[in-house]
Amino acid sequence: MRTHIIHIGAGELNYEIRNIIRVAERLQALGVKINLENIGDPVAKGEKIPEWMKRIVARLAMEDCSYGYCPTQGILETRQFLAEQNNRHGGVRIAPEDIIFFNGLGDAITKVYGFLARTARIITPSPTYTTHSASEAAHAGLPAITYGLDPHRDWRPNLRELRQKVRYNPTIAGILVINPDNPTGAVYTDEDLMEIVHIAKEFDLFIIADEIYQNLVFEGHRTLPLVEVIGDVPGLAMKGVSKELPWPGSRCGWIEVYNGGRDRDFAAYTRSILNAKMVEVCSTTLPQKAIPDIYRHPEYPVYLESRRRRYQRFSDLAYERLSAIPGVVVNRTKGAFYMSVVFEPGLLNGRQSLPLQNEDIRELIDELVEAPGVALDKRFVYYLLAATGLCVVPLTSFNSELNGFRFTLLDPDEERFQNTVETLAWGVRQYLSSSGETAKIPGEALVMKAHAAAR
Repeated sequence: MRTHIIHIGAGELNYEIRNIIRVAERLQALGVKINLENIGDPVAKGEKIPEWMKRIVARLAMEDCSYGYCPTQGILETRQFLAEQNNRHGGVRIAPEDIIFFNGLGDAITKVYGFLARTARIITPSPTYTTHSASEAAHAGLPAITYGLDPHRDWRPNLRELRQKVRYNPTIAGILVINPDNPTGAVYTDEDLMEIVHIAKEFDLFIIADEIYQNLVFEGHRTLPLVEVIGDVPGLAMKGVSKELPWPGSRCGWIEVYNGGRDRDFAAYTRSILNAKMVEVCSTTLPQKAIPDIYRHPEYPVYLESRRRRYQRFSDLAYERLSAIPGVVVNRTKGAFYMSVVFEPGLLNGRQSLPLQNEDIRELIDELVEAPGVALDKRFVYYLLAATGLCVVPLTSFNSELNGFRFTLLDPDEERFQNTVETLAWGVRQYLSSSGETAKIPGEALVMKAHAAAR
């Protein structure tokens, strides 16, 4: 091109959760039966949307106004409802004007980071949800700045590291918290959240809290929403319906602005986010109209609790099976519907493998694992996918130096989920014990062998 056209942060945009699908499709063409555990879509994994919820959406779809534009910030009645829901928590009170709707949190995330000054950075947890870390790094054109979540301490944040990095890096303007967390399934303790707020107040920062899983905290555990602990610190809470209802195809999320008028720069920044949305006119109308009716329905809390119980049971099943494997670190999920497994340092190398079905599959995997810079946990994920059809996501893809993988607790069929866990356990054990020589065995025999080894 006559002039340079590539954005400074283009190289930071990578989404392995979706990228792995390309490999899965190539393997599927070679005869591998694929089981997708890479993406948090409850509907794709077989979640049945209750009839009462469908009837609400169907009724609204018959109204002409559901097909038109809505106000840029979102439908007033829905924002009033959400503000009232928020104000029941205590803490900071908000008005409908403090809520802005987006086409899913992906839209919100790109605008929240994209309209920061190029030199202003948000420190993110590690591991972290890829859309956050990639969008933040892309806006700055530099690698993400992170604070660690410790798998040996139930994925609690390393607050000493957070404080030190904030203290000695004046470009840091804000702190990201994902609570409950993706990809780990952890929830932040009250004490950790209050200390993060204290750090933000001490260094004059703002806080971003991704709380899309806030209502998917399991029995026996608790965590506070940002609104209850933030005090007078400026902040944004990100929420949506894609995981909770679940309705990911609605592309409907929103941010709640806390203490928006306490800092002149923060107020101007949040106005720029709204102005950016105004250029797009508005977000989708129909799902916004459905939110109050769905949340108010008497069956909704019952439905939500049944999902929480199922995810918690599946977390316990996976924990009992996988935590028995020497060399891996596993924590029970406390919220959301993910589990991350970490390989202890030094266990993975560039010679381990799993038995593959035929030469064509072997050639494809050789091509992938021998590419320059392939992370050790990605090698495992490729072999697991080729050998068993099970598609998980390498933990290093979540902006982490930890080798491991993330899978979901979403499959509504318990027997099928147990088979997934058994296959995972077999794959980990076989891979760690392999000598680097890949044996040829028939495809059907592999699954039988995995199940037999698990028993």
